[in-house]
Amino acid sequence: MKCIPVILLLLLCRLSAFAQFSDSTHYYVKYASTGSINRTNDGNSYLLNNALAFKISKKKVVLNADGGYVYGQQDKQLTNNDVTASLNFNLYRDDRRFFYWGLTSYDKSYSLKINNRFQGGGGIAYDIISKPNATVNLSDGILFETSDLYLHDTIPDIYHTFRNSFRVYYKWTIKGIIVLEGAQFLQQSLSHGNDLIIKSNNSLSIKLSSWLAITAALSYNKLNRTDRENLLINYGLTIEKYF
Repeated sequence: MKCIPVILLLLLCRLSAFAQFSDSTHYYVKYASTGSINRTNDGNSYLLNNALAFKISKKKVVLNADGGYVYGQQDKQLTNNDVTASLNFNLYRDDRRFFYWGLTSYDKSYSLKINNRFQGGGGIAYDIISKPNATVNLSDGILFETSDLYLHDTIPDIYHTFRNSFRVYYKWTIKGIIVLEGAQFLQQSLSHGNDLIIKSNNSLSIKLSSWLAITAALSYNKLNRTDRENLLINYGLTIEKYF
């Protein structure tokens, strides 16, 4: 787990070196730290959710690197120790509303009983709405997955499968101050009808300045194969910078 931030850092450096020779290249970095704390006479709990995103944009190519870490306890019992990391690209045609995408990702989740999970693949996407203050995008493609899971909390399960990955992404900016953003994923195994992954990430941010915002976030994950799910609702700060 400790190697994940190092891998992401190396990937970011490599992407930056690849793009720095073009005057038309733009960069974006975003860091969000949210969480919640609850302490009463009967017990206490807390949750910390950290996410880092880095993007390099050119006219026809966009590269994204993302990483996240969620840690939580309730009455001194571990509830979350979850790591995610991904690297993806978008390849645009002359009409930027349609593009091709490729993805590779890694997950490790105590709450979902995922020891290790790798996904990689690609597909197509289309912007149904593409405006400066509003975006709605649909994408679909095929992913190959190799996973090391726990079934019924204790039974080891190592397997491979191909999945259809469907995503709905939206972003809506109101008066340049309020930002609603979210991505909903439905990933169905092509060989096992009851093997389904559902992921939903949504946030509401109120900008305090061009680079700082107060953020409330809601995240839901469900993994049918392990019969596990989690729902995270927390709030905190988001820092972002274009350069």
